[in-house]
Amino acid sequence: MDSKLKLGLPKGSLESSTLKLFEQAGWKISVRSRHYFPTVNDNELSCKLVKSKELGPYVESGVLDCGLTGQDWIIENNSDVEEICGLNYSKVSDQGCRWVLIVKNDSPVQSIQDLAGRTIVTELMDFTTRYLKEHKVDATVQHSWGATEAKVVEGLADAAVEITETGTTIRAHGLRIVEDLLHTHTVFVANRQAMLDPWKRKKIENIALMLKSAMAARDKVLLKLNAPTDKLDAIVGVLPSLHAPTINRLHGENWVAVETVINRLQTRELIPQLKAAGAEGILELNLTKLVG
Repeated sequence: MDSKLKLGLPKGSLESSTLKLFEQAGWKISVRSRHYFPTVNDNELSCKLVKSKELGPYVESGVLDCGLTGQDWIIENNSDVEEICGLNYSKVSDQGCRWVLIVKNDSPVQSIQDLAGRTIVTELMDFTTRYLKEHKVDATVQHSWGATEAKVVEGLADAAVEITETGTTIRAHGLRIVEDLLHTHTVFVANRQAMLDPWKRKKIENIALMLKSAMAARDKVLLKLNAPTDKLDAIVGVLPSLHAPTINRLHGENWVAVETVINRLQTRELIPQLKAAGAEGILELNLTKLVG
């Protein structure tokens, strides 16, 4: 058995949000400038920064035991890895990101079938090629090393397959979305052989549990309050909860302590209602982890 679990972390657009998620989950990962091997406060882990598009093959080959990357790059590389869990990093959409077919606003292209004989640029080469083949469209697919949208704007390609969350940047460049081709989100994946090792499997599953619990806590808060017993039913009646709220009797006969977990956005409406119903000492506390 290896003395450490080899963990791959995405370098690039997902890097900062991944490090923040791990810190919330209990792992402090420090990255030095121009260094691909971060330090971590866990002697059982060794970390490596890897481009998202390359992580799947590294995990499949066993260079890494596990790692986080976009589901799109697992599909693109057809990587034979085990998906442990999905983690939506999106701050804008609950649906994550999507790869879309885009053209100029004045383009005659209205569907994937209209791309016959045309040129498409994208970073997602293999997936796009397979997608066109599945839809029986004969078009030229060229790899884009960046500035993909600009190639369509400048007339270097008829269309592009590009990733987006809201489509705002696409519209700002005078482009329009023809259709969605692939929805994607961040996934935690593992090498299949590593999952056969009991120690590695347990470590990987524990990391997944803590990452999921950190994600689950992000939109939730713990609400605590004191309630007079004669107004308890009215107060509990306006409380949403993951389960029934916890109620504990305080010193004396006429007051109880109430606590519950709710969605963060509910507090602006709920706290005034609770105050009006007779609650006192209302506290809203941030959560770092929520294990279901």
